[in-house]
Amino acid sequence: MVKYQPKDSSLSPRFSGVRTFMRLENIRTVEDVDFAVLGVPFDTAASNRVGARYGPQHVRDASVLLRPYNPDQEINIFDYCSGVDYGDIDVVPGNVHRTYDQMTEGLVPLLEKGVVPIILGGDHSISLGNLRSFAKQHGPVAMVHFDSHGDTWDNYYGEKYMHGTPFRRAVEEGLVDTDHSIQIGMRGPLYGPGCIEDSRKLGFEVITMRESRKLGQEEVIRRIHDRVGPDRPVFVTFDIDFVDPAYAPGTGTPEVAGPTSFEALEYVRSLDGLNIKGFDLVEVLPAFDSGDITAGLAAAVAYEMITLVAMKKRREE
Repeated sequence: MVKYQPKDSSLSPRFSGVRTFMRLENIRTVEDVDFAVLGVPFDTAASNRVGARYGPQHVRDASVLLRPYNPDQEINIFDYCSGVDYGDIDVVPGNVHRTYDQMTEGLVPLLEKGVVPIILGGDHSISLGNLRSFAKQHGPVAMVHFDSHGDTWDNYYGEKYMHGTPFRRAVEEGLVDTDHSIQIGMRGPLYGPGCIEDSRKLGFEVITMRESRKLGQEEVIRRIHDRVGPDRPVFVTFDIDFVDPAYAPGTGTPEVAGPTSFEALEYVRSLDGLNIKGFDLVEVLPAFDSGDITAGLAAAVAYEMITLVAMKKRREE
């Protein structure tokens, strides 16, 4: 029996009550829970615009419009799974290392119980803390990475722990199974060819945005599934700047010529069938979000992530 689900907005108006993701109950529990939405409001490893520390609450605000039935996947989420808004991980502004420690420790109760975390950032540096916790539970995980940047630089301004470096650090620490990991959507001006080739040298398959247009979305989706396989534990990381800034202007490092919001959601929907253990969604920056369109899209992406949890539960019944 599903224990935790959103308030019924036909009985309680969406504009009422404390803001939680999708109007889920705000409770820190791992009992009778299949997924948990939680925030990591950390952005002091960003290199350009800052303010993504306010991303989790911004996405929560937009999420009150979401409803339990997903017509594109033909499923009522809460017929199959129970979920809560777990609140936020306590971060230490300006100290990425202490924040990583608190993230890694904070995720342990969820992962030990098999609860799927839906993590709202924050800048992309938080993914390293997430991966440390997932690897501790599952060993090196396969990773599906949607982004306009590879985030595999060795350093920014001599700093090793920035939002452009987490996946190089993750490979160095043995957290990611690069033979079964893939990055999609890289584009924009670079300092040189090494900015993309470095990811390939680390072992990632990389499909740039230009390549994805030539291949077509169905072929890219096929390559994701071929690369990852159906059984390996998978972590999905989604930077909102993967999407063209026409659809997601509220982000720290926008890059033009990306996918539409529809295409972005189709990519997430297509991950059904993978053995996904957790997700993060990062780099939503409210101060630059005209009309809250980035928040609406980010909430929809997280909603599709939750839907994947429900679809897996339905298959297992």
